[in-house]
Amino acid sequence: MIRLRPQTAAYCMLALVMLLWAGNSIVGRAVRDDIPPFLLALLRWSGALLVILPFAARYLAEDRPVIARNWPMILLLGLLGVAAFNAFLYSGLRYTTASNGMLLQAAIPALVLLVDFAIFRIRAGIGAVFGVALSTLGVVVIVFQGRLGALSEIAFNRGDALILTAVVAWAFYTSLLRLRPKLHAQSFLAVTFTIGVIAMLPLAATEWREITAMTWSPGVFAAILYVALLPSVVAYALFNAAVATLGPASAGQAITLMPLFGALLAALTLGEQLHAHHYAGMALILGGIIVSAIVRARGTNSTAHG
Repeated sequence: MIRLRPQTAAYCMLALVMLLWAGNSIVGRAVRDDIPPFLLALLRWSGALLVILPFAARYLAEDRPVIARNWPMILLLGLLGVAAFNAFLYSGLRYTTASNGMLLQAAIPALVLLVDFAIFRIRAGIGAVFGVALSTLGVVVIVFQGRLGALSEIAFNRGDALILTAVVAWAFYTSLLRLRPKLHAQSFLAVTFTIGVIAMLPLAATEWREITAMTWSPGVFAAILYVALLPSVVAYALFNAAVATLGPASAGQAITLMPLFGALLAALTLGEQLHAHHYAGMALILGGIIVSAIVRARGTNSTAHG
């Protein structure tokens, strides 16, 4: 049986997370005309909560004192990472493309570094900054197809503004995860998913007219099933575990993999071709992540021998 080092396992988990979240953006864009965004978020977290509750029930009972003592931080994390991020993301995908959405999300690693410094006074080293910059450059190459002229074709609309708001919320969530109370992972997911459901209820109520006019097609049910299980239960558990192992900055950098996976998914599901700029961007993204991993490993070894 192959046993991976904790850091290696964490990076593998993050790769899977980004693949699932890339699919989330594509699905959210695909059903933008079929289901209102707040209802999609509500059904996503309601479904995820139903899945996680049977497994989390006994841990919730054990962790009740910890939850009671630390409810302000848990509430903040639930509002930022579950409610706000998804409400703004799905709303934004009604007005902008999935590619634009994933490009904007690629700003998260840099924002995490800024939030880390603003709140915790944590300064990123030159190597870490270089790694983030290299991965971000790879994203730009993919989205702009390796053409500087494509910059003039980008129009910033209200969908982009909504997704940028989601990005800021996620950057704060990622940075603040270091303050997560010491409770079982399943308890944390169950409580934060509950916060997401409660927050989405009044917002979904504002979409009542659209909801009553909906056609509940098999495609809509498939979309709800996907977002409730894979980008929610599976991806959030893996992401939170990876942050605990690698730290917010290193884990947050993996967001740059999303546009890459989005291009690969489009090639597999929509028959879109991969071009030279995709491979160049892939090399830059992976290079940036490898640089950051090496910098982090050297820092860990220095600490261990210091």
